[in-house]
Amino acid sequence: MTVQSMYGLKEWDAQVQLLLSGQYAVLVRKGGIIEKNLEFEIEHREFFLYPTFLHQNKLELKEEHHPLILDQNPPSEVAFSAFARVRAVWKIEDLDVALQIEKLQALNSKAIERRFNYRNKPYLHVLLLEVFSLETSFVLTETPEMFGCISWVPLDQVHEVHARPVLPGQQLEALHQQLVDLLGAPQS
Repeated sequence: MTVQSMYGLKEWDAQVQLLLSGQYAVLVRKGGIIEKNLEFEIEHREFFLYPTFLHQNKLELKEEHHPLILDQNPPSEVAFSAFARVRAVWKIEDLDVALQIEKLQALNSKAIERRFNYRNKPYLHVLLLEVFSLETSFVLTETPEMFGCISWVPLDQVHEVHARPVLPGQQLEALHQQLVDLLGAPQS
């Protein structure tokens, strides 16, 4: 199938690797330092996953994922190899509920709790993604507009590429139901 967007969602390189492997399809988000209203918003429902090394922290990932953290300087070019569609979003305002999703994504419980309490605003967003592996990656040189602690990055143009889903539809539907059972109905 063909996917297209002119936006990227910044996510740790290790997280992008795990999403592409099919091990996870869930992200936990709170918001970046430079976000509008200091809060993460679902500005786009379809986007490329923008692997970043900025703020990537081995201590916030489950221990089994530590080998994915590379000790290197951030490259000046970004290789895009994944695309995602938001299937469902939950805003979680109860820490005990938020901690129940630890097994369904890559962050450890301390990281979930830290993000939940970030800026003394107790909540976080849980996103169920349908992830696609690009048949051919594309590379962009990072520009000053792409730097910084932001979630959404406009790319140089609309990129249209062939891709295949990482998880079969039945597996994604089962995960959606598991999240509904844990978190209730999604907000969108």
